[in-house]
Amino acid sequence: MVQGVGYRYFCYRKANDLGITGWVRNRPDGSVLILAEGDRSAIEAFIVELKMGPPASSVSDVNIEWRSFSGETSEFEIEMGY
Repeated sequence: MVQGVGYRYFCYRKANDLGITGWVRNRPDGSVLILAEGDRSAIEAFIVELKMGPPASSVSDVNIEWRSFSGETSEFEIEMGY
């Protein structure tokens, strides 16, 4: 559950700092879904950041599913809605 803690904006900033493309969006159940593409070392650094989250957050779990690079994104965006 990440509401009111700026988690999506945190993801956006970290992804841009690391040169990662993709998107972040809230899910109806209060969790967050992220698609991230980039250099594996950058993705691994991103995952470390995601597990910590912004100062006001408390991250209890991060589930990761590795997939082949698709190239479907050219920048990292915050998507609104579900």
